Amino acid sequence: MLTFVKETRIPATPEEVWAFHERPDALELLTPPFDRIRIVRPPASLATGTEVVLKTRIGPFWKTIVAVHTASRRPEFFEDIMRRGPFAHWRHRHLFLPDPGGTLLRDEIEYLPPLGWLGRLVDPWLIRPRLERMFAHRHKVTRREVLAAARKVGG
Repeated sequence: MLTFVKETRIPATPEEVWAFHERPDALELLTPPFDRIRIVRPPASLATGTEVVLKTRIGPFWKTIVAVHTASRRPEFFEDIMRRGPFAHWRHRHLFLPDPGGTLLRDEIEYLPPLGWLGRLVDPWLIRPRLERMFAHRHKVTRREVLAAARKVGG
């Protein structure tokens, strides 16, 4: 099993960071413009059992991804697993941890690349850099949107 972790400190409460993830447009905003991903069915909520369907382009082919929220505790975390998609295993925990001055946004992913040993071999050059880029974008957007919402409320 491989792991990927991305952390960002956001000067807002865990509840405010959670609220951004509940927005109907959150997944669309979090989807990097440089990734070839289409949202087929966005999440209706962050509740356990919620299903998300995406299509991603891998080379010349479109692959369907079905993810299901398997755990959720407001405003601490929610978790999803990939039921169908390119990875042999994918478990993603979205954590909103209280931190001095705000929230530590932490994404933890446990995954097994596709194609067995070949996927593990190319992970450092193909998969991990894509995860780094994707989650850098996601955290930047989350920070921007949470701070913009706080400015609207504050004044």
